[in-house]
Amino acid sequence: MAYVVTQNCCNDATCVAVCPVDCIHPTPAEREYQRTEMLYIDPGACIDCGACADVCPVDAIVPGDAPAPDIDRYREINAEYFQRNPRSIAPGAHVQPLPLALATADVADPPVMRVAIVGSGPSAFYAAEELLARRDIAAEVTMFERLPVAGGLVRFGVAPDHWHTKTVDRVFDRTARRDGFTFHLGVEVGKDVTIDEVLAHHHAVIHASGAAGDRRLGIPGEDLPGSHAAREFVAWYNGHPDHADRVFDLTASGAVVVGNGNVALDVARILVSDVETLRRTDIADHALTALSDSRIEEVVVLGRRGPEHAACTTPELLALGSLPGIDVLVDGPVPTGPDAPTKLRILADYSRREPTPGNKRIVLRFGTTPQEVTGDERTAGLIVTGTDTGTADRIECGLVLRAVGYRGLPIAGLPFDEAAGTVANVSGRVTLPDTGQAVAGHYVAGWIKRGATGVIGTNRYCAAETVEALLDDHRAGLLAAPTAGSADLAALVRERRPDALGGADWRAIDRFERERGREAGRPRIKIVDAGEAAVVAGAAVR
Repeated sequence: MAYVVTQNCCNDATCVAVCPVDCIHPTPAEREYQRTEMLYIDPGACIDCGACADVCPVDAIVPGDAPAPDIDRYREINAEYFQRNPRSIAPGAHVQPLPLALATADVADPPVMRVAIVGSGPSAFYAAEELLARRDIAAEVTMFERLPVAGGLVRFGVAPDHWHTKTVDRVFDRTARRDGFTFHLGVEVGKDVTIDEVLAHHHAVIHASGAAGDRRLGIPGEDLPGSHAAREFVAWYNGHPDHADRVFDLTASGAVVVGNGNVALDVARILVSDVETLRRTDIADHALTALSDSRIEEVVVLGRRGPEHAACTTPELLALGSLPGIDVLVDGPVPTGPDAPTKLRILADYSRREPTPGNKRIVLRFGTTPQEVTGDERTAGLIVTGTDTGTADRIECGLVLRAVGYRGLPIAGLPFDEAAGTVANVSGRVTLPDTGQAVAGHYVAGWIKRGATGVIGTNRYCAAETVEALLDDHRAGLLAAPTAGSADLAALVRERRPDALGGADWRAIDRFERERGREAGRPRIKIVDAGEAAVVAGAAVR
């Protein structure tokens, strides 16, 4: 039976490259790839070879008759894509692209190329892999991360109950073990070392710092205690050191999440999930303790527009409806026709459900605009109006989380687009917006380049585009040669941050967390304190 792509697709398209019959779409070469929720396998073209499943970094591809959750719906979802997007070229054998190492192996004496990468999330590691896998350059990559652990969005953004998605970190571990890769953890560029000092030791710098800010609602009461950015809540339950001490009041029975993208569904799900279920994940211990005492029974998820505009992906919405002990309901009817997309049909199904006595609830409410967070000293409710009707209503709640988008923060010395929340760039090459002139030696990848869009695998091709721009500039002689060597940089880091950690330390911390997790029946137990991380790294047997 044909294989199918399921919920935890990361979109990195490794599967596309190995498919012998070109049955996985959209490919990175197709326009739809930039906005697709996931990849899909054409059931009429798949030859059931399993090559795609073998290389999937997050185990998202399974046989169509596998005993996987919602497998029937995923067969429908995969088939529906090709019904709505029929292929103009008949399926058949195609030439698989050569691995990058072979495709670039025709240079007898490759030049040394030294690149610094600031950040350690998916875009940072994909950029490093794109450089280190090549054979037309002798790449040396130095990665800087201000925290004592790496991972970025994978460690601190992916929900703890989505452990399959987190397994993409295996790909990044392989990159970090390559010759030519150097890690400096616990080193903040711009504070411990200046960006000019980093550039002096490299041909170029790729900034891959992600989006550490968030978009605001711009309504009265937004800054009351009990009203927070969903980004902060996500970082808290995922054990981000900067947010481990945050306190979220979970004593009221109701909470509201503004926004209905995947992050909104994540935080709503975590708020009402059974604690025993969470105990089997890598959720931070402090969050697990707090959620164990939570009194929240209902989370209302608000969307300004109608259900046909729901921002969440179909797989995330589908998975939401099968959570034990949790009712997923829609406030109001959801009209559908015979040609309605799967997402709308799922919402229509939820709209017909009745609440189960004793269950907690996630209520999806559409066509609703937040107007004011109310309360004397802290959040007590949210005033909303019908987007089309203007009819006012007040939702009683003790917690409001805004999930209306992450936003990049300015990087000192680089041009910043305030409207987009990104560093001004063209194809990853940092440019001055007024003149279009490139800022020599500076490049961007990931969310700080394109905004907070896409999923983990989207960063693979985003990073590849940036690296190609960087290499074009190097070939054209536009990048200045480093004025100091790697040994000089290592000495500078030791002088400024004698407690900085390296790649071996990172692996020691990772090993320690996983071993503790295995003892407790969990994927890992995270270290959230920098001092403890340093102690673990120092005590490790190498």
